[in-house]
Amino acid sequence: MADQDSGTQARILETAVRLFSSRWYSSVSVAEICRESGLSNGIFYRYFPNKEALVIHILEEVIDQVAEALEEIEGSSLEQRIESMAGILVSFTAEHPDLITVFREGQYRYFEYERRLTDMYRRVLSRVLGRAASVSEYLVAIGGLRFAAIRAALQGASVSVRALADIIAHGAFSGMSWDADKVFNITVTPPAISLGDSSRERLMKAGKRLFGERGYHAVNIHEITDAADLSVGAFYKYFEGKDAFFREQITSVGHEVRRFISANLTPGLNRLEEEMQGIFLFGVYLSLDPWCYNIAREGEFVAPATVREYYTSFRRGYLKMGTAGLSPAAVEADALYLDSAIEFFMGISHYYGMEVAFDKSPHNARAIVEGVGDCLINGLSSRRQAP
Repeated sequence: MADQDSGTQARILETAVRLFSSRWYSSVSVAEICRESGLSNGIFYRYFPNKEALVIHILEEVIDQVAEALEEIEGSSLEQRIESMAGILVSFTAEHPDLITVFREGQYRYFEYERRLTDMYRRVLSRVLGRAASVSEYLVAIGGLRFAAIRAALQGASVSVRALADIIAHGAFSGMSWDADKVFNITVTPPAISLGDSSRERLMKAGKRLFGERGYHAVNIHEITDAADLSVGAFYKYFEGKDAFFREQITSVGHEVRRFISANLTPGLNRLEEEMQGIFLFGVYLSLDPWCYNIAREGEFVAPATVREYYTSFRRGYLKMGTAGLSPAAVEADALYLDSAIEFFMGISHYYGMEVAFDKSPHNARAIVEGVGDCLINGLSSRRQAP
């Protein structure tokens, strides 16, 4: 009987993961999970009181499975342990894209599980380093690595485990330095505010707030037009439907973030200072516009092609800078070094934004970015103490 119960629960979980990984959580019902599992609704409720409990069970399983995989880290030297850790994370993500996809939705819907995963990663990193890992070291070693692995598994990015491990261990900008006054003592110009909004702009503003607060599936066109004080006819004058409107929101978010960073980036910075100030400014932007992150993340399920372009646009900006500041020997040794570095840098910003803006700790922003800068110069293999 116990084996039968275990098998039934496994069927429910397997079906739920498949559905949640292909569609947004809100669009999948308990009835659909049961139908796809070949089970009655009543049997579902023997194992889970509701859909939320099912999702939380999956999040806990993901954390446990990642932790179990990372128990296999090996190596007598720090460099060997770092490369082992990088290989395990990249492989696990490639082998379990469905689980990773479900966790990525859950990580901001139920932030406490992202915090639990982060705490686990920091314990693992501390074990690898042989000392306590700082927040900055976590962002560089795990944030950059997680993002690169996810982009490779889910969006087709090209990355090299060897290159990622090299950046973690030895840094990306060896021999460079940064000036704190140049990086942080800046006056930020906030995003422009239009006082004469067109009907289209009013719809975009209203939609951004509603999607950011409630999510794509919970908002209808009538609510958007009511919030903008416009008719439904006005909406269809500019947009074919809600899908097209949401895709435009994602594209707009990307443009706004890049424009804000570009407008506030101090001229004359070296390559490392540009990276540090860009990370810092990204956090500032998230504090000014709390909805952009939710829209981009939900778009991974609602409009995946548009989100791929969202990240590709950031990647194109990095490609314009080329290999400036990167180790010529490292670039020469690995054909995927530049591609890996770009994904790695985007990952640091992504998880920095989550750490600072969504964990409500902006007072730590400067110290965290300073630590990131030091890691990008020296890597973790030469750092003896966490800041």
